[in-house]
Amino acid sequence: MSNFGIAILSISVLSFVTGFYTSQFFQSSSSRASKWPQSFDLAARRHQDETDEEDEKEEEDLDINSLALNDIPGEVRMTLVVRQDLKMGKGKAAAQCSHATLSLYKKITNPNSDAYNPQMVRRWEYGNGQAKITLQVPNQEEMDMLYAQAISLGINACIIHDAGRTQIAAGSATVLGLGPAPKKVLDQITGELKLY
Repeated sequence: MSNFGIAILSISVLSFVTGFYTSQFFQSSSSRASKWPQSFDLAARRHQDETDEEDEKEEEDLDINSLALNDIPGEVRMTLVVRQDLKMGKGKAAAQCSHATLSLYKKITNPNSDAYNPQMVRRWEYGNGQAKITLQVPNQEEMDMLYAQAISLGINACIIHDAGRTQIAAGSATVLGLGPAPKKVLDQITGELKLY
């Protein structure tokens, strides 16, 4: 057998062995993956219990059925409203906005929630690149009024509360998250607010 034939045979054997072990690994991984959600749920619940006192948390918000908003055409966005009287640093405000964004996304993508609206999620994700706008509100009273308006218009909303470990008092309402929802409807609530 020539050197070329030996090289081809070696590559073939090596490919076969690599393929065999790779398939074994993925079969093993998929059996582990089927167990993952249960263990993840337990770990997530334990983690949530531990972090309720430490990290930012959201108030017990309502899950709003926003399916009627699917009929309103145009851009879909998420709006994040930051309280100005707290005088949060930019990094702190960014973290609080991230909490609000994730909270809203979890609501609208959870099939077990009244807020579940996959059509609105698709419009938001693919229609205009997950648009988010950050606005400012002077105080908590005005933030609470905006929250009530959103709920009355069928828009999902969440208010993020800080744990108080860094810049501000524990339990302070920091950011109001709204949406994703059509810009036309959000503007009825936040159209007069200034950019953050």
